[in-house]
Amino acid sequence: MSDATNPLVTDIAPPAPGYWATAGRKLIRDRAAIVSLAVLIIIALLCAAAPWYAQHIARTDPFQSNLSGTVIRHGKTVEVLAAANNPLHLGIEPIGPSWRLGPYMLGADDQGRDVAARLLYGGRNSLIISFISAGICLGLAAITGILSGYFGGWTDRIISWLLDALWAFPVFLLAISLSVVLIAHGIDIGPIRLDASSLALPITIIGIIYVPYVARPVRGLVIGLRQSEYVLAAIGIGGPAWRILWFDILPNVISSLVVFAPLIVALDLLTEAALSFLSIGVQPPAASWGTIIENGESLIYTRPIVAIAPGIAIVITVLALNILGDGLRDALDPRAKLRN
Repeated sequence: MSDATNPLVTDIAPPAPGYWATAGRKLIRDRAAIVSLAVLIIIALLCAAAPWYAQHIARTDPFQSNLSGTVIRHGKTVEVLAAANNPLHLGIEPIGPSWRLGPYMLGADDQGRDVAARLLYGGRNSLIISFISAGICLGLAAITGILSGYFGGWTDRIISWLLDALWAFPVFLLAISLSVVLIAHGIDIGPIRLDASSLALPITIIGIIYVPYVARPVRGLVIGLRQSEYVLAAIGIGGPAWRILWFDILPNVISSLVVFAPLIVALDLLTEAALSFLSIGVQPPAASWGTIIENGESLIYTRPIVAIAPGIAIVITVLALNILGDGLRDALDPRAKLRN
């Protein structure tokens, strides 16, 4: 007897795709989010190739002043820093961009350094600071938000007081205050020693100041989850708190943290650029997009590309992160479009 006529053989429906698989399919269908993700990957790869570009394309050290250097342009030897084009020829004027792949494609800054090479090196530091500080922020926010929302009582009060203390300060005022103090004196606490030039300083500062903005929503989500039937059932059968937090609470919080991630990275990138522009972020000889904008401020009328190039890079990166964040929200939260 064939399977088609056998009453004991029934069609078994394939298992339904899981939550993350469904979200991944929705995200793939979002063209704007995928294009934004591709843009971010391209920017990251270009910045990662900074040493190769400086050595083989620019053929110069982007951190070494080149006040008396020369370069070949249209078969002629041209000074990297020439006398300014004014009646008295006072001051110096860096060489302009060639717009061709090679040395000084985007021109030079006031120290004769290749702007394109510094742009890639600066982008690498800006992205490293932004992503690591966002990871610190999300990690601390998850821990504080989950503990505060689940245990309540004095745990909730103490954590809420600490978060309120951070929240009471304007973000940039707090970041500037911490940066001025820590960069002036560094950190020397037992085995932990960081000098002013360490990237760990801006990473730590930026990673802390945005914790309340993520911890508060996480706390509210956990308070709702604690009243859910499956969590109450786990508590009722005497399940240990760590197991409930790890297997029941945390998996439901991760999706919210994933949605927050691109937005926090974008905020961290803007904050790092602002601090570095004020000379209290990334310290020389290291570079970031903020420090390059600060270097190009004095050349804004003669060589505006020095300040405009990192500004455009910041705008493109932040825009891509925001679009990706919207795509993640729509994919991970089916109710998001209904609320809009």
